[in-house]
Amino acid sequence: MEDLFGANGKASEWLDMAVQMIMQYAPKVVLAIVTLIIGLWLINRVVRLLDARLMAKDPTLAKFLGGLIGMLLKIMLLISVASMVGIATTSFIAVIGAAGLAVGLALQGSLANFAGGVLILIFKPFKVGDTLEAQGFLGAVAEINILYTIINTFDNRRIVIPNGSLSNASLVNVSYYDTRRCDLMFGIGYGDDIDKAKAIIKRCIEENDKVLAEPAPNIAVAGLGDNSVNIMARPWVKTDDLWPTYWELTEKVKKAFDQEGISIPFPQRDVHVYQHAISGQDKAE
Repeated sequence: MEDLFGANGKASEWLDMAVQMIMQYAPKVVLAIVTLIIGLWLINRVVRLLDARLMAKDPTLAKFLGGLIGMLLKIMLLISVASMVGIATTSFIAVIGAAGLAVGLALQGSLANFAGGVLILIFKPFKVGDTLEAQGFLGAVAEINILYTIINTFDNRRIVIPNGSLSNASLVNVSYYDTRRCDLMFGIGYGDDIDKAKAIIKRCIEENDKVLAEPAPNIAVAGLGDNSVNIMARPWVKTDDLWPTYWELTEKVKKAFDQEGISIPFPQRDVHVYQHAISGQDKAE
């Protein structure tokens, strides 16, 4: 009987303690959950608003800062929620710092990519929308994120390149300048008239409305090949018109050469056969 009363007393004591703890911590937990939900909603709103404001001014900076600020605000929110529940923030920050150090040592490559992203934003070797040739790929820069850069190739492939590689290696920003030189090479036969061929090329260039008047196109004999006399043409065009101009002039010059009787020789080799007179001694043998 005493055991029964003792057990009931302990149960009642535990129940009182549980009720007391619920009364003490339930409002804090509920408040922390509400704060977490509202805080995440506000952070997402702030990040979207920042993206919208910066996208109009600098799309490159928008993606990077949006991701970085969003991550920092979420860390601060978690620390605040932990302090509301009753977790000591000093020890919590110490644990986060120790975990951050361990993760940083394990993810040295990611930290290098983060540093590379910062360098790209500071020195701006390229921006969103530029045509980039890097790491064996050629395409338009679609996004510059915290750790990596996304390039869309012209055959519709999505390439993800770590920022550390881009900041520590050579790259070519194809669209950095407004104008570019369009390099063309035409081979004519050794028996053809060089001046006539140059005049035809010059006429085709002048008739193309994409070619700029200044700087003036350069047309000259570039070299004497094994099978042809090589004539180079170097007109200047707007960067966006480079490849359309290249294709148009290549076709137009070929058709003009055909009409004017200028040959574009095929690779060929001359074979000379010498007949050796057989002497009487050779016949005897």
